[in-house]
Amino acid sequence: MQFLLKIWFKLPEKLRFLLVGGFNTVISYTIFAGLIFLIGESKYQQSLVLSWILSSFISFSTQKIFVFQTKGNWIKEYSKCLLTWSIGYVINAGALEVVVKLLHLNVYIGQALSILVTMIMSYILFKYFAFKDKSQVRISNIKSSS
Repeated sequence: MQFLLKIWFKLPEKLRFLLVGGFNTVISYTIFAGLIFLIGESKYQQSLVLSWILSSFISFSTQKIFVFQTKGNWIKEYSKCLLTWSIGYVINAGALEVVVKLLHLNVYIGQALSILVTMIMSYILFKYFAFKDKSQVRISNIKSSS
């Protein structure tokens, strides 16, 4: 297992984010699709809210441990992640509404397209806000000022 972790953490952070994000997206999308199946396509916004809530715990843990490797306070970082996800949710819900109501696409396809819209924004907010490593900022500031 240690060997695999060494290989994993040699990968560039953006690649790790993409891979872990892909895993989290599959989990979230599976929950979304399952909820649509159970409660109906007309309830796609409710399914979206529930899928975001349920998948947030998995996503937070995997991003913290396997991407950003922060040692910060779990509650503080999770709170920042919730804010990041809230912004992402608003973007996702708006894009989904446009795709379903205006473009008349299926909700499954609409959600897949909406996920793409939020991916880049999520990386930026996670890296520079939710999982910001203050020690690295201080070190880089010291190096640039000398």
